[in-house]
Amino acid sequence: MRQPTARAAEIFRRYEDIRHRLPSASFPQTSRHIDHLQDLADEIDVFFLDAFGVLNVGDSPVPGAVERLEALAALGKQVFVITNSASYSAAHALEKYRSFGFDFTPQQVISSRNTARAALMTFASHMIWGVVAMPSADLDEIDAKTVLLLDDPETYDEVDGVLFLSSAEWTPARQILLTQSLKKHRRPVLVANPDLVAPREYGLSIEPGYYAHELADNTGVKPQFFGKPFAGIFSYGLAQSAVKDIPKNRIAMVGDTLHTDILGGAAAGIRTVLITDHGLLKDENIPDLIATSGIVPDFISRTT
Repeated sequence: MRQPTARAAEIFRRYEDIRHRLPSASFPQTSRHIDHLQDLADEIDVFFLDAFGVLNVGDSPVPGAVERLEALAALGKQVFVITNSASYSAAHALEKYRSFGFDFTPQQVISSRNTARAALMTFASHMIWGVVAMPSADLDEIDAKTVLLLDDPETYDEVDGVLFLSSAEWTPARQILLTQSLKKHRRPVLVANPDLVAPREYGLSIEPGYYAHELADNTGVKPQFFGKPFAGIFSYGLAQSAVKDIPKNRIAMVGDTLHTDILGGAAAGIRTVLITDHGLLKDENIPDLIATSGIVPDFISRTT
């Protein structure tokens, strides 16, 4: 099933509409332009990398990204993937990155799915969670009682909370069922992927964050988000043993979006790099978007 798609300009406007739900941050006055990440080898020791738009576009690796990361590793740089992709387990994601040619260890992949899983442990163990995900989404690793939200209206009313992992098979009809159910009875909504869209070979796919903010608008429910640009995933990354003693001005978040990667990195107090040639903002007027949003990266790079 091909997911619904959106245009970058439309999504930028939507991100601005929901800005009140996103973190606040301070930014540099201007950005410095570079050609690729290796240009930062003298001033950055740790690179936090987004996946979509930085490592891959859909199921294709970004040209030259494998070689660039190998060069950074040879220079002694630490590299971590911080991804909002929550459709599958971190182990599954690791296999995907390795199939692209990236030689990551399990410790190098930091997934918002795992931060959402940890949050589930703070709720009562008897709760039943309605999960928005594909049937193949490795739900066995979720340490909670779960049921997939599909097309049975009764299921929506019976669950004690909602966990958004993936929108790959989510439909407008199912969104209506969930909206109606939450209007009748508000319950916790946990969103493991706050992204509105993701870059694919065929365009920008609609992601869980898009539907979650729509739910918030229409029901008054306040979703809990567990990925960029929100603090939890950055706190986890900065707590890694290879990172925790590194000064924040020598750590950079690298991504293709202003409202998730750049905003989130800035809110975490680290430096930021916007990639322009592969992801959400490809072919867009970057200076205009930066001026409109006020979200200013430290560096702007054409590619990884």
